[in-house]
Amino acid sequence: MKRVLWLSFPALFFFATFASTALADDEQTQHHHEDLTTTQLGTVTFPVSCAPDVQKPFERGVALLHSFWYEEAEKEFQQIAIDDPHCVMAHWGVAMSLWHQLWNNPDAKVIQRGLDEVHEAKTTDGPTTAREKAYIAAIATFYNNSKKLNHEARAKAYSDAMKKVYESYPDDHEAAAFYALSLLASEPHDDETFANRMQAAAVLENLFAIEPDHPGVAHYLIHAYDKPQLAQLGLPAARRYAQIAPAAPHALHMPAHIFARVGLWQDDINSNLASIAATRKTAAMHMGGEGHQFHAMDFLVYAYLQSGREADAQKVIDEVKAMPKMKSMYGDDFDPQTNALTKFPAIYDLELRHWSDAAVLQVVPGSLRGDQSITYWARAIGAARSGNLAQAHKDLEQIEAIRKEFVAEKKTEYAEAVGEDYQEAAAWVAHAEGKDEEAITGLRVLADKTDKLGDEPEGIPAREQLADMLLEAKRPQQALAEYQTDLRLNPNRFNGLYGAARAAEAAGKQADATEYYALLLKICDGSNSTRPELSRARELVAQK
Repeated sequence: MKRVLWLSFPALFFFATFASTALADDEQTQHHHEDLTTTQLGTVTFPVSCAPDVQKPFERGVALLHSFWYEEAEKEFQQIAIDDPHCVMAHWGVAMSLWHQLWNNPDAKVIQRGLDEVHEAKTTDGPTTAREKAYIAAIATFYNNSKKLNHEARAKAYSDAMKKVYESYPDDHEAAAFYALSLLASEPHDDETFANRMQAAAVLENLFAIEPDHPGVAHYLIHAYDKPQLAQLGLPAARRYAQIAPAAPHALHMPAHIFARVGLWQDDINSNLASIAATRKTAAMHMGGEGHQFHAMDFLVYAYLQSGREADAQKVIDEVKAMPKMKSMYGDDFDPQTNALTKFPAIYDLELRHWSDAAVLQVVPGSLRGDQSITYWARAIGAARSGNLAQAHKDLEQIEAIRKEFVAEKKTEYAEAVGEDYQEAAAWVAHAEGKDEEAITGLRVLADKTDKLGDEPEGIPAREQLADMLLEAKRPQQALAEYQTDLRLNPNRFNGLYGAARAAEAAGKQADATEYYALLLKICDGSNSTRPELSRARELVAQK
């Protein structure tokens, strides 16, 4: 399942009141970001031609930008514009806060707001240096009012402009960090070469050695290496980022992107528990970004399921169901809460092989079409694998109808993601109908594509599904080869390890089977799981 961006701790759960009613009236209008220090957000040096008393707030605003705390960054820069009406760069800061570079494409309304801020920056009567003008000119290229420019063209124009700033001011570390981010933001769709990522990483690695406490450097390195082929390179930044900016919820979550890639499930869990707790703490203080917790919960559910903690995964699902409705923070084309209500139960049922439960999942009221596709994807697979082919075909029809709507609206990436839902589900329907060659070929094509692109590890890998299918088709040697390929890209996945062990057994490779079973038990050590897979692994390892 590919997704375009649709993003003691036990007491964490069922805490979702956020304590807002307990705050005094004067606190309800306070945002508290002014209390955050460099030890909480990281160290940034960004001199500007504004009043001396707004220099530190300005650098705090930039630090907030680097940790993608855009809601608070915007407030910070807006306050600077009030405190120093001649501060030209305050408007640059607001414009930068409006574009969330790695996770959404601004709509016309946001583009217009950005244009207005660029206009304010260019017309505000205040001192500016050539360097500051270069920053403003760069963001102006993104908010160009030409209707002919699509998002990709805007992002590329901005990156080209930031490259000039970076080259013109080689001692400006902020220019280097923002240029690296622009390379990530302008990465071509479905680029298998990772050229932009490696170029960004080269810039950032040099900075990381010089500025180990800079929040943007560690953060953007994690994003640059957030591919299975590169993830090991991201471990130093992952270990560092949360220490640099411990007050920023996103900084606490981001290391999980690398930990999930390399199968460090407890580190993944710890990162996301800390991020969720920080999000709720700051939300109770009326600081923005409450919705960020759902992305952390997504990773948390995934990590729990890989480490034999399915009861904890179910607690997260139950908690999300009990939460009050929250305001969407990504724009009209994505609601993180309904996405969570849709995705978490679907992944839970499919990972645990609860086929009949998956087959009866219901579309979440108010969910967007992309999320509805997830429900029909899980239903179709569940129905196919529990023998209800009539229902499976109906669910396939629903997925295809959604895909066609996106095609008609020229929403190419959405259509592609939904199309991949269809491919996976259709393969299992074909398998259930005895059309194994058709099913295996379809999954293999998808697995080859998704492996090269290295999509986020929050769903069930297509290659693991291919291996499952080959094992069911009594081709254990072929299945084992596919499991091994998948485990190199998605290490320490529960079902991948168990499947590899079963395939090795069936292929007569008992030593390999024992090794996989032992690793599965090690990963799930300390869990209270009652999954039959673990009972079998314990029994077989004990015999050796």
